[in-house]
Amino acid sequence: MTINLVKGQKIDLTKGNAGLSKVVVGLGWDPAVVEKKGFFGSKKSAVEIDCDASVILLDEKGKITNQKHVIYFANLQSPDGSVVHSGDNRTGDGDGDDETISINLGQVPADVSKIAFVVNIYDCVNRKQDFGLIQSAYIRVLNGSNQQELVKFNLSDDYSGKSSLIVGEIYRHGSEWKFSAIGEGSTDTTIGQLVKRYQ
Repeated sequence: MTINLVKGQKIDLTKGNAGLSKVVVGLGWDPAVVEKKGFFGSKKSAVEIDCDASVILLDEKGKITNQKHVIYFANLQSPDGSVVHSGDNRTGDGDGDDETISINLGQVPADVSKIAFVVNIYDCVNRKQDFGLIQSAYIRVLNGSNQQELVKFNLSDDYSGKSSLIVGEIYRHGSEWKFSAIGEGSTDTTIGQLVKRYQ
C-alpha cells in the first residue's frame, strides 16, 4: 500500500520492509497547458519544457565529496554502480515516470549518508521558463524487486519563479534508510549551481 506524504514528512523505507535492498525512484511531471493568442483566435497547447532529474550523493554533513557523485544525464551512474539514472526525457509528455533512478541500498558506499533528488529546467534562462509551467510533479519510491510503490510525494506548491526543485532525500538512520519529502524550490538555473549548495 502506497503512503502519500506531505512536504516535510519523513518515513522509514527499510524498517517496515524486511529485505528491501533495491529501490527505484521515479520522478514525473507534465508541462502545463497554456493559451496562446494568435491571428485566428486562441489555441491551448502544452509548453515544451525539458526538466532534468539529478541525484547528489552526500556525506553525513550533507556535503558532496566527489564530483562523480552527481548522477545526471551526462553521468548516468555513480563510480561504484550503486546509483543508476535511466537517462534524459526531454518533454515530460505521457503518463508515468519521466525519469527513474535505480539504487542498490546495500552497495551505497559507507561514506554516503544522503541521496538527494533534484530537478532543474534545462536552458531555463534562454527559454524564460520556470516551474510555474509544470504541473502534476511528483516523486515516488518503489520496491526494486517487485515494483510495488512504497511512498509518493506530490509537489503541489506553487513553484512559479523557481527554476530548480530539491524534491526529496533518501538517507541513513542507523542501519536503516528513510525518505524525506522536501519540495523546496530554488532559483538555481543549472545542476552546477545546485551542486554548489552542497560543497
